[in-house]
Amino acid sequence: MYTPESEDAPTPAASGKRPPPPPPPRSSRGNSPTPPAPTSPLLQPQAFGAHLPPPTRTIALGDKLPPARRAASGSSSEEEDDELKSKVELLPDSSRASRKPPALDVFPFSPADIYIPAYVGVAIAAGPVVAAAQGHHLRIYDLSASDEPLQDLDARALGLETKTKDFKVTALEFRPARRPADRGAFLWIGTKDGHLFEVDIRAGLVVGMKLAAHAHAVTHMFRHGSNMVSLDETGKALVFAPPPGDELDVGLAHSQPRVVRVADKQEFAKILAGRLWTSTRDSGTATSASTSRGPIVRVYDIFTPGTTGKSLLPTEHLGAITSGTVLPTQPDRVYLGHEGGSVSIWAIKTEDDVPSYEEVVKVSTSDILCLEGINDRLWAGGRKGAITAFDVSSKPWVMTNNWQAHQGLPVMKLVVDTWSIEKLGKLAVYSIGRDERIRFWDGLLGVDWIDQELMRREHEFSAFRELKVLIVSWNLDSAKPDILQDSNPDNCNFLRDVLSSVDSPDIISFGLQELIDLESRKMAAKTVLLGGKGRSTDGALSQRVTTAYKKWFDRLVLAVRTAMPVDCPYTVIHTENLVGLFTCVFVKEAQRASLRNIAITTVKRGMGGRYGNKGGIMARFVVDDSSVCLINCHLAAGQSHVRQRNADVAAFLEDKELFPGVGLEPLAFINGGDGTMVLDHEIVFINGDMNYRIDLRRDAIIADIKSGNLAHLHPQDQLLKEMKLNRAFRLRTFLEGPLTFAPTYKYDRRSDEYDSSEKRRAPAWCDRVLWRSREPSRVQQLHYRRWEANVSDHRPISSAFRMTVKSIAPGNRQLVKTEAVAAWVEHEKVLLDAAYQFYASQALV
Repeated sequence: MYTPESEDAPTPAASGKRPPPPPPPRSSRGNSPTPPAPTSPLLQPQAFGAHLPPPTRTIALGDKLPPARRAASGSSSEEEDDELKSKVELLPDSSRASRKPPALDVFPFSPADIYIPAYVGVAIAAGPVVAAAQGHHLRIYDLSASDEPLQDLDARALGLETKTKDFKVTALEFRPARRPADRGAFLWIGTKDGHLFEVDIRAGLVVGMKLAAHAHAVTHMFRHGSNMVSLDETGKALVFAPPPGDELDVGLAHSQPRVVRVADKQEFAKILAGRLWTSTRDSGTATSASTSRGPIVRVYDIFTPGTTGKSLLPTEHLGAITSGTVLPTQPDRVYLGHEGGSVSIWAIKTEDDVPSYEEVVKVSTSDILCLEGINDRLWAGGRKGAITAFDVSSKPWVMTNNWQAHQGLPVMKLVVDTWSIEKLGKLAVYSIGRDERIRFWDGLLGVDWIDQELMRREHEFSAFRELKVLIVSWNLDSAKPDILQDSNPDNCNFLRDVLSSVDSPDIISFGLQELIDLESRKMAAKTVLLGGKGRSTDGALSQRVTTAYKKWFDRLVLAVRTAMPVDCPYTVIHTENLVGLFTCVFVKEAQRASLRNIAITTVKRGMGGRYGNKGGIMARFVVDDSSVCLINCHLAAGQSHVRQRNADVAAFLEDKELFPGVGLEPLAFINGGDGTMVLDHEIVFINGDMNYRIDLRRDAIIADIKSGNLAHLHPQDQLLKEMKLNRAFRLRTFLEGPLTFAPTYKYDRRSDEYDSSEKRRAPAWCDRVLWRSREPSRVQQLHYRRWEANVSDHRPISSAFRMTVKSIAPGNRQLVKTEAVAAWVEHEKVLLDAAYQFYASQALV
């Protein structure tokens, strides 16, 4: 059953009904109106010393209830909301992140068929060589030669069936080698029973082994400089070094290990900046939860005999550590990824040589499962199959890339192949997902560099022209179009005047809200059943929508036909409705042929997304080779519901399957998108009743309006504050013209007086028009104003723009792209040399 929002529901006084009297207060004993005298000694005054017990109060019939008591300090819901909001506001800006996967296409054969079973599979890569193990099977692939395994080995093939009963691979690592030809040729294997084996993968032969080197399952293996390290689940680490003064590489056949003890049951372990960083989940005991403020980090200098580990603790509570890395551009810091979506940062060069906690950055609302520092970006893998890259060079961090890597399933492993620089001439990064596949990526993000170069030189292969866009937004408060035909010139001339406010617009978008009475159960139910299904792209409005929609559609068509010259006809390309929302987009008939890929859709946001009393209508089209998206929205109401409004906006902009994809026209879209998301479009306009309020008292607001001191209200406007202060606000990269007109909400109907009802709502700029363009100079606002039609409790607004669209010459673009690719090859050599120097300093090559 539809329930109108409490803020906009009529008060009893407004409806002409007297409120029922409050029920008489109930006593704790019988019907006595006063509490009984205290009888317990504890309730006597002397029991409290000099302090009497708190007074009681009897609320008589008709008395006002006292204000609700605030919860104890530190536990109020307001404080919890503020804490949650502050965490959300720390999220990096993602509005311009590229969705284009930086696929590494250097192998003659694809790794798509290499199967790595979830949970039990282990894999590692070095250049074109991939070793994948499952249980007792080990398969070796060389993607430069075949997509079939060159070696398919098990205990019998390796000649180990008599030496071990249970050959289950749990860890893999390539050992170091002085000769480049031997790098990636000798594979160390750790097993569930603690055995270690060394295999020459070229011949498929075991060349060294240490049976029962560990008494328990080997969980990790590391290559560091000329050393190898194995670690088991009890915390026993074996450090293997080559024989002193010998030309031999480290090898199981001749290297004797040194034992190092670390804490047991390490869920995270990795060598970072020459030390072993470990952490285990702190889950408390069977009878009590953990009281630690964060996961304990233990750091061991395992390559220096006689040293002890250091225990570190963040200064705030964080989730369990899942991953860690060092960023090449910031080698003095270690970054640790946590469950819960945070990254903690640790300084490793301190006076006492003990790493110190610096800060934590919230980067995701979900867990970070893996983390790698690559070139100047921090890469993170998450639970939904996406890999995200962050620019951490300034604060706040910026999300530069976000692409789907593993079909919506968790990214379990993310690894830089440091040997790929010399073996492939690339900086290869590979990921392994719960989809049981391995993927390879370009760690230097060359595709982004080339795209940015093409964008910079776009004028060399594009022609440009200007179009005028007029956007009209109005919350009708269920006003019918016939009501405009009265004696008030502001009403009867409104449509003509607004359509004449810009000379001959090429595109006209009407975005109406509350076209029907949202407080009418009959109308709302009818629209729930029928609304949102009558979309059309040929101008014919569905017969299933309500009469109100049809009347406004006819009135707008008549207004456009009347206001525009006879020799300049317009056609409707979009109509859509959603429980009160109505969008109608007109285009000059002369421009209609240049439009394609027209689509329109809706997003419901009322009642948890089940009802369309709040939500948005999104319309898009491609004109020439530029994509445009128009959003008409009605966001959550209420003075204090800023977070709900922000969430509504995020739902519009983050939906990854909003429109049908346009795979054949990627040049019209940006950020590597295919048009399925709003932010894939080059130019986006958003208008509507956004319901952001002014955080001042009603009387103060009205005083400023009457004195013309609107500038005093701007700092307290919720939308402007969110755009300025909230780093995670999804409209932060949008622009808005100056608010030089008085607030448009809320008026008494047919009056110039702000709400004089019992609720006396404070005036606000609820009705707004914002825009965003990939190239800001290509959208220029011509006007931003309100109109004085007074048949609704909102004043209508309009905004006109001069929009520049492009037409690409494909042949010229290809020539420029060829030059950009050649320039990238030279630039890549510089980056690869710097990367090699860094990995050499970290003893990883």
